[in-house]
Amino acid sequence: MKVLTIVAHPREESLTMKVTNRFIEGLQDAGHTVEIIDLYRHEFEAALPIADEPEWEAEEQHFSPEVTKEMERMKSADALAFIFPLWWWSMPGIMKGYIDRVWNFGFAYGNNHLHHEHVLWLGLAAADEKKLAKRKYDSMMEHYFNVGLADYCGIPNSAFHLLTETNKVNPQQIDEWLLQVYDLGRNYGK
Repeated sequence: MKVLTIVAHPREESLTMKVTNRFIEGLQDAGHTVEIIDLYRHEFEAALPIADEPEWEAEEQHFSPEVTKEMERMKSADALAFIFPLWWWSMPGIMKGYIDRVWNFGFAYGNNHLHHEHVLWLGLAAADEKKLAKRKYDSMMEHYFNVGLADYCGIPNSAFHLLTETNKVNPQQIDEWLLQVYDLGRNYGK
């Protein structure tokens, strides 16, 4: 299976990027092929320009060359993975902009839906599980990613996974996380 993996973190040496690399190793060791979109290094423009604003009454949508290229990448993939630091209980703005622009009307929802069978949302959170549960952020995020995005756009198998307390980094914990995400990659789609 070809897994399009979209990652967002401004620092190349971040834990998010280490997690991404280890997840990809797991995917590859399981026999999957991977295409990576590193939104920061790709310099993806998050703001929605007029060229990518849907024509609500039009039978066929036309988008900017940048978005059309990203839609073609998505069409060539069998499954998706999004890896990101959790900021304000969601993904970074650059990744939200990717969703806004690429998962557009007429492509991901409306008269068409995404063809992917699987998507993984892998977030890294500084908060601990107790803080996430206190105000029900954990269930809110799970609903947002799995239902509000994936299900709405036709993806039947969506998983939201969080690594918590990622600001309390020690070598043993990093090794545990990297093993955990490697296993997520090895078992992706099963």
